[in-house]
Amino acid sequence: MQTPSADVPVHSISSRQLLTDAQGVVRSEAATLLQVAERLDKAFPAAIELIYRCTGTDLPGTVVVSGVGKSGLAGQRISASFASTGTPSHFLHPVEALHGDLGRVRRTDVALLLSYGGETDELTRLMDHLKRVGVPTIAITSRPDSTLGRLSDICIVLGAIEEACPLRLAPTTSITCMNALGDALVLGVMSLRKFSAEDFAAFHPAGSLGRKLLRVREVMSFKIGENLSVVSEAMTLRQAMAMEELPGRRAGAMIVINAQGLLAGIFTDGDLRRRLRQSANVLDMPMREVMTANPKRVDAEALASEALALMNKHRIDELPVVDSQNRPVGLIDVQDVVSLRIVE
Repeated sequence: MQTPSADVPVHSISSRQLLTDAQGVVRSEAATLLQVAERLDKAFPAAIELIYRCTGTDLPGTVVVSGVGKSGLAGQRISASFASTGTPSHFLHPVEALHGDLGRVRRTDVALLLSYGGETDELTRLMDHLKRVGVPTIAITSRPDSTLGRLSDICIVLGAIEEACPLRLAPTTSITCMNALGDALVLGVMSLRKFSAEDFAAFHPAGSLGRKLLRVREVMSFKIGENLSVVSEAMTLRQAMAMEELPGRRAGAMIVINAQGLLAGIFTDGDLRRRLRQSANVLDMPMREVMTANPKRVDAEALASEALALMNKHRIDELPVVDSQNRPVGLIDVQDVVSLRIVE
C-alpha cells in the first residue's frame, strides 16, 4: 500500500481550515479562562489559607487530590505541582479509596476534589467518608448547589463553561480551567510558604532547573583544607611548587594570599609556561611578581551558572572562590560547571 504524499490531503478539510479551527479552540479557551478569573471570590483565598494551615512547616497534613476521568488526570498534575513546590500532596483515586485506600487519608489532611458537574458518584461517596472522618474539603466544580458544592467546606465555582469540542461534549475547556485554578492554588500556597529558589533546587536536584540553581560551594571540586592549598605571595615560585600536593584531582592553578589571608592572586599552569619562556630564573621570583594580581573571582554563594558566565566572558578555566570577606575557600574550574549541563 502506498503512503500518501505529505502535500496530498487525505481528507476533505484544508490545512487552512485546520489552522483556523485550532486558533479558534485556543481563543475560546483563553476567553473562558478570563471569565473564570472574574468569577473568583473570597472562597479562593480561603482555600489557599486552609491548605497552608493544614500543611504548614510544623503540621503533618497533606493535600489529598481526587477526581475521575479527565478531572482525575488534572488532579494528578495539580498534586505533583503541590509536591514540587514544598506542599506535601498525593493523588487518591476515588474508586481505589472506596476499596481500601481511605487509609491514606488522615484527619490532619485537606482534600481537594475536582468535578465539573459536581455529581460524580465515586466522588460524592468519597466526600461522605471524608466528612465522617472530619477531613476539611475543597471542591472545584461548576455549581455551588451541586452535591460536591453543597457538601464541601469551601467551594470554588467555575460557572457554566462551553467546551471547545465541536460536539460540546469532550472535556476540554473545563479541564483547562481546572488546571489553571489548580496552578493558582499551588502558587498561592507557595507564596505563603515563602518557597525560595534554593528550596526549588532541593526538590529538583536532577532536573535542569535545579542544576541551574546550584551554588558554587555545592559544585566546586577543590576546597581549601581538603584537596587544595594556598600559597603566600611572599613565597618564591620554587617554594610554592615544592609544597606537598594534597591527594585527589590536581588543580590547574594555585591560589595566592596576602599577609592578611585575603585573595591576592592566582597562578595557573598557563602562567608557568609563559613565565618560563620569558625568564630562566623565574622559579626564584616571589609569587607576587609572577601571579595574576586581583584575579576574577566568584562568591561561594553565587550560582554555578554565574561562575560559568564569568569563565566564558573572560576565557578562563579556573576561578578562585571566596567568602564574604574575600578569603579564598576553594577553586572552581570549568569542568565542575560544564558537567552540570547548565547551559541550554
